[in-house]
Amino acid sequence: MADFAVPNEWWRSFGDAQLDRLVGQALSSSPNLRLAEARIARAQAVTETARAADGPQLNGSLDVTRQLYSANGPYPPPLAGGTYNSGVGRLSGGWEIDFFGRNRAALEAALGATRAAQADAQAARLLLASNVTRNYFQLSRLQAQLAVSERTLAQRGETLSLVRDRVGAGLDTRLEQRRSEGGLPDARREIESLREQIALTRNAIGALVGVPGGAHALVAPAMERVQAAPVPAVLPADLLGRRPDIAAARWRVEAAGRDILVAKTMFYPNVNLAGFVGLSSIGLDRFAASGSKEWGFGPAIRLPIFDSGRLRANLRGKTADLDAAVESYNASLIDAVHDVADQVASSRAIVRQQDEQRQAQEAADGAYAIAVQRYKAGLGNYLNVLTAESTVLLQRRQAVELSARRLDTQVSLIRALGGGYTAPEIGASASPARVEAGGADAAAPRVAAAQIDAPPVR
Repeated sequence: MADFAVPNEWWRSFGDAQLDRLVGQALSSSPNLRLAEARIARAQAVTETARAADGPQLNGSLDVTRQLYSANGPYPPPLAGGTYNSGVGRLSGGWEIDFFGRNRAALEAALGATRAAQADAQAARLLLASNVTRNYFQLSRLQAQLAVSERTLAQRGETLSLVRDRVGAGLDTRLEQRRSEGGLPDARREIESLREQIALTRNAIGALVGVPGGAHALVAPAMERVQAAPVPAVLPADLLGRRPDIAAARWRVEAAGRDILVAKTMFYPNVNLAGFVGLSSIGLDRFAASGSKEWGFGPAIRLPIFDSGRLRANLRGKTADLDAAVESYNASLIDAVHDVADQVASSRAIVRQQDEQRQAQEAADGAYAIAVQRYKAGLGNYLNVLTAESTVLLQRRQAVELSARRLDTQVSLIRALGGGYTAPEIGASASPARVEAGGADAAAPRVAAAQIDAPPVR
């Protein structure tokens, strides 16, 4: 069976050897991928069956019978009323002459179904690789959030010591101390919540790579160390046509169109060439004698005349299947365009948000430093420190979230484009041939020759 690798191994563009290993392990051990490969094998078997129907067939048979012949039957004495052994041995063959293209259309329909199954397997690989990558970066985000929370806990502990000293010196009241003490349990609660999420994310990664619980000690790199994959300034819209789900939908349109041709040829005569050669005798002692030889050869023509509407109903059903396949393709194409547009819009917005957030982070850090200095000098109250600290904590979290969203959006954009920015096409042909439905041509629509502007790389 051919190995349908995910196009370009796009996850390697992030420059993380551990991620490369995890994705490779997932692709080699996932039960879902084994299921997809089994479906490919079944489709290939159906294709071979359809191909065999267009060739000659040869069968052998040997029948030995002991029979009492009727005394009042058509056979004269000495057969009449006697019991004899009879033997018949034959080689018989036949070949259906495909005048109207039924077998050829059936083969093309089976080939379309096989290519659709291959594209489905490609889509499963793409989804699995993107899920592993997204969970890996999710783990990196949670670890960064945990570092922020641990830093906040340490910072609040230092502030509490300062408040206690000021209360002891009579510079603050017990109210400020209680406020400061309340921040520690809240920070510890948040830390425990993040540790829980980290454990769940590791479990998810373990399940994806086929080793449940095997990633309990996995540590993702800091997000600032992740090498962002370069995004082209302009993304050709024809990349959408190379998405595995779009390719699968195209091939299903092709297969459904060929099924209609098969249904139409059922109305036409079926022509077979049949023949046989063998031995036949009454009495096994003469079975191999030269006079026991027999042969026959000739054409056989069969034409449906009346079937109570069965063939017409079958044709209507196949036409409905084609209509459904075309609309499924249209829906997949619309969803793909929507998906890519969303990811591009999000990528642009995140870049702008990161610019603004960096400025807000600098301002918040400066305000917090001033608030602490004023509090130490007795020029401000603790409420100002708490307010400034909350702003700093919020900005730190937002910085982590935006960095994580940028990576997640990039992975989602790669997935939406079918596995990279230059993904190879699925199957032997970029688009299926035109098919007929309801007496009119109905072809799968093509992706418009447009361009999708990508967000700038910074």
